[in-house]
Amino acid sequence: MQQPPLTASERWRRFFKRFNRFMLLMWRLGLGRWINAWPAVGGRIMVLGHTGRRSGLRRQTPVNYAQINGEVYCTAGFGPRCDWYRNLLANPEVEVWLPGGRRTGRAEDVSGCEQHLHLLRKVLIASGFAARLAGINPRSISDAELQQLAAGYRLVRVRLADPAPPA
Repeated sequence: MQQPPLTASERWRRFFKRFNRFMLLMWRLGLGRWINAWPAVGGRIMVLGHTGRRSGLRRQTPVNYAQINGEVYCTAGFGPRCDWYRNLLANPEVEVWLPGGRRTGRAEDVSGCEQHLHLLRKVLIASGFAARLAGINPRSISDAELQQLAAGYRLVRVRLADPAPPA
C-alpha cells in the first residue's frame, strides 16, 4: 500500500531530524562556538540536554535560542508534538550547551505569558535562516501575522542555574 505524500511540515521535520544529527556532531567536536559565529545567517544554536519521558534516557537536541535578561528562550516550531518539548514537560531539569559552556537549568512553557509575542519574535530573529524557512520574517512581520503563523509554536524559558559539571 502506497503511503500518502508528506506534508510540507513533515518534510521539514524530517530534514531537521537529519540536520540535528550533524549539529550534535559539531557540538561534540567542540565546534559550538564556531556554529554560532554568524548568527544572522546560521542562527544562535544551543544543545538542550533532557530526559526521555518514557525511556528515562538522556537526550540532546539542538535548538535555536535567544538569551534575554539572563534566561534562555527557545521555541518548539513544530508545536507540542515535538519529542524534546514533551520531554521537558515531563522532566523540566535540563542542561544547555551554550557557546560559552554547559549550564544546568529548569525549563518551563511560557507560551501564554504576557510577553509571548515579543519573546517569540526575539527567538525567531535569533534563529537566522530557520524562521525564514518556515515562511516567517520576524523583523518585518506584524504581531497579528506572527500570532497567526506561529499559533502552534510553544515558547520555552530555561532559567539557568549553576554551570553544569564537565561531561
